[in-house]
Amino acid sequence: MKVVIIGGVAGGATAAARIRRLDETAQIVVFEKSGFISYANCGLPYYIGGTINNKEALTLQTPESFYSRFRVDMRVHHEVTAINADNKTVTVTNLRTGEKFEESYDKLLISTGAKPTTPPFEGINRNNIFTLRTVEDTLKINDYINTNKPRTAVVAGGGFIGLETAENLRELGIDVTIVQGHSQLMTPFDFDIVPFIHAKLRQHGINLVLNHMVDGFEEKDGKTFVKLKNVDTISTTNAISADMVILAIGVTPDTGLAQNAGISLGMKGSIVVNERMETSLPDIYAVGDAVQIQNFITGDDTLISLAGPANKQGRIAADNICGGNSHYTGGQGSSIIKVFDLTAAATGINEHTANEAGISFDKVILSPMSHAGYYPGGKMMTLKVLFERETYRILGAQIVGYDGVDKRIDVLATAIRAGMKAYDLAELDLAYAPPYSSAKDPVNMAGFMIENIKNNIVKQWYYEDVDKLPHDGSVTLLDTRTKGEYAGSHIDGFVNIPVDELRERLDELDKTKPVYIICQSGLRSYIASRILTGNGFNTYNFAGGFRLYDAIRFEKALIEKSTPCGMDC
Repeated sequence: MKVVIIGGVAGGATAAARIRRLDETAQIVVFEKSGFISYANCGLPYYIGGTINNKEALTLQTPESFYSRFRVDMRVHHEVTAINADNKTVTVTNLRTGEKFEESYDKLLISTGAKPTTPPFEGINRNNIFTLRTVEDTLKINDYINTNKPRTAVVAGGGFIGLETAENLRELGIDVTIVQGHSQLMTPFDFDIVPFIHAKLRQHGINLVLNHMVDGFEEKDGKTFVKLKNVDTISTTNAISADMVILAIGVTPDTGLAQNAGISLGMKGSIVVNERMETSLPDIYAVGDAVQIQNFITGDDTLISLAGPANKQGRIAADNICGGNSHYTGGQGSSIIKVFDLTAAATGINEHTANEAGISFDKVILSPMSHAGYYPGGKMMTLKVLFERETYRILGAQIVGYDGVDKRIDVLATAIRAGMKAYDLAELDLAYAPPYSSAKDPVNMAGFMIENIKNNIVKQWYYEDVDKLPHDGSVTLLDTRTKGEYAGSHIDGFVNIPVDELRERLDELDKTKPVYIICQSGLRSYIASRILTGNGFNTYNFAGGFRLYDAIRFEKALIEKSTPCGMDC
């Protein structure tokens, strides 16, 4: 059997190694357009910032090492220009010599990935405007920085690559502005979680220009100006001067080969595959960022450009190429990002996606410590779990914090994949020692809260309800924090009765009125809710506490006041 693989990164390299492990006699040929194989895309920004200082460390394998270990013919600087499905050949160009030739196959795997989205902006071809997708892109950016010593940079796009690049440029002492078309960065997260990410970036001197899109580039007096368009008004509002620009506004499936070969395409031109990673043409498989997959939560078609799914798909395709019967059951987008010393992670779907899918959901938001409070060094995290209202199926989770974020998101990702109910999180037997967790782990705490909702022990209200609360005396608005906390800041209309004084002051409240309660994190207000419920009151506890409310309110105020001119305009 002869297998030809187009693309030697992530899915392609994984498939090649797996095929060899399953079939010692197969002839395996991999064509990679760039000069590198099996490299870590996710590590590229950290080479720019100097955290990774050896470019060889970016590549997990070389063509030589891959051949030595797996006897796979890895041909870099070779571009496949056509797939000839009828006669089972591909047309290849050697980019070094210009030679063109035909290569036959019995089985073909397409792992062409995705390419950076680059709209036809005016002035986009300037030598200080870059994309970041390959090792060559990274080396080019690094050389430019070392040679030209830029002082300012604009990063267009607020996703994973945008934030990681912005952080690493800032670590080099470069003044950085992130331009984002949405009202928030990191759209996998809900707006009630991103204020903590935004705050960390601003704390480190990164300027955020939200609700604006890059609209082109122009040269004035030897400087590059990034022209901006306001998303709401669709009019050019200003321009930012920058010594260099990184375009990280998204990726597009690189599927021209598949389209020209007559392979069925799906959303955004991605390749349609079945659970076996088979395309619409016989003996042709596809994996990675180029393919359309199924969302594990909603069952809808989706695109997930992450290394984990690509590697899993490569393994599954390899199994089936070798006569097996492996299936890919969909992706849930589990992801994590470092933002200076902050960590943010997500798995499953967020509120926006749930609404689009027509799923009725509820949520809990809590602010637990990363480990036992009495052990030094514990730091607070904000954890959010989304679940289906009727079935209590876990839909997704988001966490932002410091220590321990990674292990909690992995527990929640596993719970989703296992089909656990949200209240089952209370029963998980998780490891505990004071330096690592609490006897009631944050994931358990989320389960306890959901269990309370299921059993009608607690009812919640949310940030989006604040402006809807009546101030005509028909409800009681209660803040159960200390007098000092209340004096520092509070929501207008809320009266302050500290939780520890509540039992002695019940006569100040009217049992005929619903009581909407808030405290700093949600714990004291929950205790107050139980006290009042036990005394005949109808209560609602604020999800996330005043800490969350204040962060969202502050962020919205900043967005309303923000201008593009965080740098020279």
